[in-house]
Amino acid sequence: MTEEQEALRDAVRSLLEKHSDVRSAIETPHGYDKAVWARLCDIGVLPIPEHYGGSGAGLAETATALEELGRTLTPAPLLSSTLAVQALLASGNEEACGRLLPRIANGTVAALVWPWDNAETSLDGTTRYVVDGDLAEILLVTDGVFLYEVDLNQPGVTREHTPTMDLTRRLATITLAGASTTRLGPWSPQVREIALAALSAEQVGAAARALELTVEYTKTRVQFGKPLASFQALKHRMADMHVLVETARSASQAATDEVSAAVAKVYCSEAFFKVASEMVQLHGGIAITWEHDAHLYFKRAHGSGQLFGSPRVHLDRLARSSRS
Repeated sequence: MTEEQEALRDAVRSLLEKHSDVRSAIETPHGYDKAVWARLCDIGVLPIPEHYGGSGAGLAETATALEELGRTLTPAPLLSSTLAVQALLASGNEEACGRLLPRIANGTVAALVWPWDNAETSLDGTTRYVVDGDLAEILLVTDGVFLYEVDLNQPGVTREHTPTMDLTRRLATITLAGASTTRLGPWSPQVREIALAALSAEQVGAAARALELTVEYTKTRVQFGKPLASFQALKHRMADMHVLVETARSASQAATDEVSAAVAKVYCSEAFFKVASEMVQLHGGIAITWEHDAHLYFKRAHGSGQLFGSPRVHLDRLARSSRS
């Protein structure tokens, strides 16, 4: 990383270590700590150009922040707002960017309704698993051709929180029934690649922290008069976890186009799930208690693996692309 990215990482990590409490956040009505989100926006983690009120951060800086959020499983609308920002910028609509991006830079939550699950694209109908869709004050939607802004103050818009296994990720079901929309500009398919790359960064951070917690635990947990970390078989398993984390990080950082982004989604999803599973195994009985965080990492691994398409979906997409 550059010096600026390292400084950003340190600033975000310090903030989260001092103020992030995932269990308190998920118990709030909106599912995240608004004060932490405001501080993250002040730091400048959103990829918004300076002339639109942002810090000038790029996607690499946002990925750095997402990795830190993944480490602590901090619920925050960074992923959803980043996708909305990128869709807005790609639309080329100066008026909409000038009107909406400064609000997002100041902490207004934005969400994007897009057909990542390969459902039919329409401005009328129901879309499930929209990240932060029920919290958003700015809602964008695409029909696969154009990008639209949705007026939220109308009866044709219904938004409901969708409870899932992963308590640290806010998802919603959005229904549009004859809702009024404003066309902003063309829809960019590259938003999919940005979404996959951004999610993979978050997965890497969570996997890395799961490994750290496991190593710490095995150093202190004593069995047969010795720390678990002293047993050769467990050392090998944790070494394999380390390889998974580092190769996943490489895949995430290399995600710059359609193919590499799909590869990152597939590899990081599977690596995180394996690391989280090993975390539960190596912690033993304590890992399946509510008081321990192991189950939160395991559930996040499962949920993020399905978000924006399962590994199988993207493997099939890559196979079709290679044949064409």
